[in-house]
This record gives sequence, structure tokens and C-alpha cells, in this order.
Amino acid sequence: MALFGLKKKKIVSKKSEETSEKIAEETKKTALTVKKTAVKTSVISVKPQNKENGMFLSVLIQPRVTEKATNEMEKGVYVFEVNQNAAKEEIKNSIKHFYGIEPIKVNIVKIPQKIIFSRTNGRKGVRHGGKKAYVYLKKGDKIEII
Repeated sequence: MALFGLKKKKIVSKKSEETSEKIAEETKKTALTVKKTAVKTSVISVKPQNKENGMFLSVLIQPRVTEKATNEMEKGVYVFEVNQNAAKEEIKNSIKHFYGIEPIKVNIVKIPQKIIFSRTNGRKGVRHGGKKAYVYLKKGDKIEII
């Protein structure tokens, strides 16, 4: 049995020498590729993103279509759901950007959270609040909401 053990050790040692040589060659190749890629990434320039378009997209969520809102549309007042952190000036600028109409004034109303009871499940839940904006336009200006 000792003979079999010696032969295995010799074969393993030859394989380990071959594999160590292959590993050394591969590490040299990878080191060269890493250096090349490092040079390439340092040469590439990154274009700055336009922050204004992202800001306008995040302010207005959607128009609020309710019975009260449709009655107000006849008077030139439009209702939009807006971001929680949106200010009046941001809302004015986003409406001017998307619809091309400058509003006269903007009123903001916070919508509180409400605890609701589901009749189907018999469970309690929460209707999340939000923020809505009343946008007043000049006479003759209209926004088409589909």
C-alpha cells in the first residue's frame, strides 16, 4: 500500500507545479488587463445630468379627478396631487414647464392619513395621506386633462 501512496504523491506534485505555473501566467494577464481598464476608466468623461427635468418630474404626481375638482375646472382652478416636499414655487415652475401656462397662484392643502375599516376582510387599515395643490389660471387658459 505504501507504493500506491507514493505514486499518487508524485502525480499530485507534477500537477501542482503545472497549475502553479498556469496561475502565475493568469495573474500576470489579469494584472495587465486591470492596468488597461484602469487607464480606460480614467480617460472616460461623465456627462452631468440635467437636474431640472428630474425636479419637474418629481413634483407633480397626477391630476386629481374628483367631482369637486371638475366643478373647479370651470372656474379655472385645477387640482394636482403633488410630492410631500413640494413648495409653491416648485409647483408653479413644473406647471409652466409641462403645460406652458404660468399660474396666477397656488394653494397647497395637506391630506391627513385616515384609519379605515374594510367591510370585505373585517380588518383595519390606513389610507395614506398626501398633498394636493390648487392651481389658479388666468381667464381663457386651460389645461387638458384626459
